Amino acid sequence: MAVYQVPESPHSLRNEVGNRLAKVRLSRNITQKSLAEEAGIGLRTLRRLEAGQSSSLDSFLRIVIALDLTDELLGAPPSHEIRPIERMDSRRQERKRARPTKSVPDNTPWSWGEP
Repeated sequence: MAVYQVPESPHSLRNEVGNRLAKVRLSRNITQKSLAEEAGIGLRTLRRLEAGQSSSLDSFLRIVIALDLTDELLGAPPSHEIRPIERMDSRRQERKRARPTKSVPDNTPWSWGEP
């Protein structure tokens, strides 16, 4: 079993994603040219993506769809299902945005000489 190193930067994450997409493509014996055509993107775009270079999200998603990896992609981030009552605010309306939590004030008295 291979040990997976967690990417620590966007660049290393792009490299890892590109490598994995290339491995999936090769395991299915699909050429870069045919995958690019199936995805509706240019061959150079696919090569750049597999090489870990910057690419658009749209191009990435087209490749994911063409390789039939949408379930894996959507399964990556947790869904965090929200109970219906948690979607309501205090006025019983469905929330449209998140609000920052209020910080708890520090009630410790301040005095000279303390950090």
